[in-house]
Amino acid sequence: MRRLVIRPGAIGDVIVSLPAIEVLGAEYLEVWTSPRTVPLVRFAARVRAIPSTGLDLLGVTDPPPQLIEELRGFDSIVSWYGANRPEFRAAVEALGLPFTFLPALPTEGYGMHAADFYLEQVRALSRSPSDGIPRIACPAGPGEFAAIHPFSGSARKNWPLEKFRSLASKLERNMPVQWLAGEDDPPLPGAVRIADLYELGCWLARARLYVGNDSGISHLAAAVGTPVLALFGHTNPQVWAPRGPHVRVLKVIIDGRDGPS
Repeated sequence: MRRLVIRPGAIGDVIVSLPAIEVLGAEYLEVWTSPRTVPLVRFAARVRAIPSTGLDLLGVTDPPPQLIEELRGFDSIVSWYGANRPEFRAAVEALGLPFTFLPALPTEGYGMHAADFYLEQVRALSRSPSDGIPRIACPAGPGEFAAIHPFSGSARKNWPLEKFRSLASKLERNMPVQWLAGEDDPPLPGAVRIADLYELGCWLARARLYVGNDSGISHLAAAVGTPVLALFGHTNPQVWAPRGPHVRVLKVIIDGRDGPS
């Protein structure tokens, strides 16, 4: 069987989907995903960035003929892309393409962890077992530093920077602290910035400890096996906490609400 999996989304969304994508493995597995997350899918025969395929044109204008030919070359297409785009689904149906559409996000109030939600979605398509823990293999050299990423994709999820600085001063009594920032994060003097997410993951794999908010980078740190302290305020850790054997979650106060300070 030739199978295509299409998984757009932010860094954390894609990482918690990795166990579900992996169990969908077939004789040939290809994955189309967001440009930044392409390096994180290590188990597929081929991984492509969705914008490079022309998929976004389907249902909007005439897509490249090569795209339709490629899609027809798959026996199964499992897609978290286009589930809420009626015009895209209509175009797929008109072409007779073998799509299975899946909801991209758990519904509000959902009580199961997101990784289990995605695994449950694909249960009928695969009998392969999974423990639901995302794993990204990285060579982990010696490292005796703590990594702190004080940002996330939403400012309302961020623990105050001054509290991170206070925590860093305490950690520095036992180990060096390396600050980390992404390409879209605010300026942070001296912060490590690594654009390629797999290279960043391998850097994080060397850390003795990682501390961060509810963010994609926190999920990345957990997926490469780094001990993680994830700070959650408004969001639900039962659904969105990084998952792994060395993860601890602490509810904290953000904007005067939630958890202990």
